[in-house]
Amino acid sequence: MVTRRLSLCVMLLALATGCARAQDLVENAFRIPTKDAGKKGLEAVMVRPKEAGPHPLAVLTHGTPREASDRAGMSPWQMLPQAREFARRGWTTVIVMRRGYGDSGGGYDEDARACSRRPDYYDSGKESAKDLRESIAYLSKLPEVDPSRIISVGISAGGFATVALTADPPPGLVAAISFAGGRGSRRPDEVCNPGDLIHAFHAFGEKSRIPMLWVYAANDHFFGPQIAESFYQAFTGAGGKATFIHAAAFRKDGHGLFSLSGILLWTPMVDEFLKSQNLTLRASLLALPEPPDVPAPSQLSAGGRDEFRSFLTLPPFKAFAVSSDGHLGYAFGRRSEKDAEKLAKEHCEDNAHGSCTLVSVDAPPPDAKPSGSN
Repeated sequence: MVTRRLSLCVMLLALATGCARAQDLVENAFRIPTKDAGKKGLEAVMVRPKEAGPHPLAVLTHGTPREASDRAGMSPWQMLPQAREFARRGWTTVIVMRRGYGDSGGGYDEDARACSRRPDYYDSGKESAKDLRESIAYLSKLPEVDPSRIISVGISAGGFATVALTADPPPGLVAAISFAGGRGSRRPDEVCNPGDLIHAFHAFGEKSRIPMLWVYAANDHFFGPQIAESFYQAFTGAGGKATFIHAAAFRKDGHGLFSLSGILLWTPMVDEFLKSQNLTLRASLLALPEPPDVPAPSQLSAGGRDEFRSFLTLPPFKAFAVSSDGHLGYAFGRRSEKDAEKLAKEHCEDNAHGSCTLVSVDAPPPDAKPSGSN
């Protein structure tokens, strides 16, 4: 196995992003103080245009892993590629790590007890939305934020939290987006107490009047097409406002559509929705960070080399693995280098016909600088 060497770029950017020659975006980590998050507050990452003046706010939030033990390993940096896409469209974008995840303070209070005899999806959604609402109240006072136009964007349990947020919206919330929203997926294609979950969507729909975009892929193995349609009918039947997109199948599990790999697919959906709400902020997109000049592994295809270049701009801890037949896997934004290396190899070996090795990343020039930060 090739031992992966941390580049100077990675060493410099323990709290920032990949080295960049030209930078249109500013990226930095910070903490959001909330009442229930204790002294730590909530972990957050801000990505914003490097332009004068405040910008409308986009708040992004994550899903919930099936294994409770995986919550501690989560980081807001894992959603950096999605945040960059909103920031380059003109939004001050903040990734919020809710209580009970990663290094955010406070306890895990959004447990729906989904597979118990008495599930409570509704209160679980409200508790998740509480973190978003309090985060928005804090962020609205920052000089980087225009509080008159705010959107909330969530994936999976974060999408469900976003639905709940629209039922009791904070000032300035003008639209919201849920990718594969839901809770209670115990294993592939199985949701605990689905009737209770559908009822919660109905209850939120009774109060929600914020325009929403909902996106579910045809091969989502957390919340498949049939139950997703039930969510939609319950929500809109009660009065909620949502545009529903039945997206095409995406890779092995469409639940991962809202990701770095799915950017070319989901960004047009977002752009069309934002345009319909008069929320197109820029005529052209800001540039993404430029990667350092590091050669890609020779066995990669043209598409694989593009993925490697994109990987080089991602935050640590990260790792890239490749097989002799050109399959690849990578991980980024992890809590440790060891964790990143383990995941990168696992992702690579899911598709490869043989073993995968970790790629050695040569150090960039000694004058490399970290990307912009406050």
